[in-house]
Amino acid sequence: MGFSHIGYRLSLFGFGLARKQINRTVKTTKEKLCKNNHMEPKLNTINKRSAEMEDIKINVKFKISALWIAMLFVFAYVDIFAFYRPGIIEGIMAGKVAAFQIDQVFLFLTTLYITIPSIMVFLSLVLKPVINRWANIIVGILYIVSILLSLIGEVWFFIFGSIVESLLLSLIVWYAWKWPKREDYL
Repeated sequence: MGFSHIGYRLSLFGFGLARKQINRTVKTTKEKLCKNNHMEPKLNTINKRSAEMEDIKINVKFKISALWIAMLFVFAYVDIFAFYRPGIIEGIMAGKVAAFQIDQVFLFLTTLYITIPSIMVFLSLVLKPVINRWANIIVGILYIVSILLSLIGEVWFFIFGSIVESLLLSLIVWYAWKWPKREDYL
């Protein structure tokens, strides 16, 4: 064993002594604080309150915005999964989707249709409560109607996805309708 190795072990031993001294100081400081505040030191005890889970009140704007995001995810994935159906990609390559011709008007209207709920994610967070409430109620109801009308003649996975979208939109409308009054936040 070389000299440097012995020095290393001595420094570790010194560090261990210093750590014990720090722990002893912290412990006595805690005991003094507890004694001065007429409290018993609680070491390794389980407090009933610590077992309860913390919950915070989430602002309705965040709830509605999160629901728009969730609806958009379901919306996107249902449309993506639709490509797995036989004949869909071939129809798109031929310029047709269902009974619609794929042209500039179709692409513009489809983009507009998906842009509105995308913008609602942001608007739900920044609009004033009265405008926000009515925007979410109106847009939510219009989208529920449009989704339910698109179900005619669809396959079961598309129907399931559309029902989930409609439920999420219904929650948006419900939260907007039940928008808390100012005193509910105080």
